Amino acid sequence: MANHKSALKRSRQSLIRRLRNKTSLTRVKSVVKDVRLAVSEKQAETVTAKLDLAKSVIGKAAKKGVLHKRTAARKISRLSKLANTLAA
Repeated sequence: MANHKSALKRSRQSLIRRLRNKTSLTRVKSVVKDVRLAVSEKQAETVTAKLDLAKSVIGKAAKKGVLHKRTAARKISRLSKLANTLAA
């Protein structure tokens, strides 16, 4: 365990940030799962709504630094491509 006052504070801060990042990343995973499930069940009308929500959540996670911007772009691109296969 840390002994210096600044190291103790850094430990507290990193714990709080880790929990905040974890909730954001869990949210990203769940919306991606929702989109994939809607596509697999061939629910065309709900896929677009869920895809828009997923784009928003992934974009916010990238903006906060939870996800890298290229990782977020790749996730959005793959979900869009998957949703477009349903439309075709």
